[in-house]
Amino acid sequence: MRAKLSYAVTAAVLVFYFLLVGSRGVLLIQTGTLLTVTFGVAVLILPVIGLWFLWKNTQFVRKANALAAELDAEGGLPVDELKRLPSGRIDRDSADEVFARRRAETEAAPDDWRTWFRLAVAYHDARDTPRARKAMQRAIALHDGRTVEA
Repeated sequence: MRAKLSYAVTAAVLVFYFLLVGSRGVLLIQTGTLLTVTFGVAVLILPVIGLWFLWKNTQFVRKANALAAELDAEGGLPVDELKRLPSGRIDRDSADEVFARRRAETEAAPDDWRTWFRLAVAYHDARDTPRARKAMQRAIALHDGRTVEA
């Protein structure tokens, strides 16, 4: 719940910032000179890109959470079996061991979104965020019935 709240606060702050920057871009355009119109358009592009990125991120999180809820209802969520250091951080060897099992499961059933979801969690535990995101995107695509490129 804390993560959802912090995400919502961050998103709200970003939307406020985008609106503020966008209003400045409109003011520049309204000035009407070639230079200010050019700057105004350039300033407006940034909030548009930011809003698009925020929207895509929010959709990704919602879909990943929906998959987690579905997998939880099936009793298929991965169990946290990782060893932890005294600091609370995940032991690297433990994460590698779990990752190897998850990768083998995914290789055995490459068209099952559940194995890709669990592989994404293993990547996340191993602190490989880009691959975790790609694995989760693949899980979402497979769940939605979309074709996935290798």
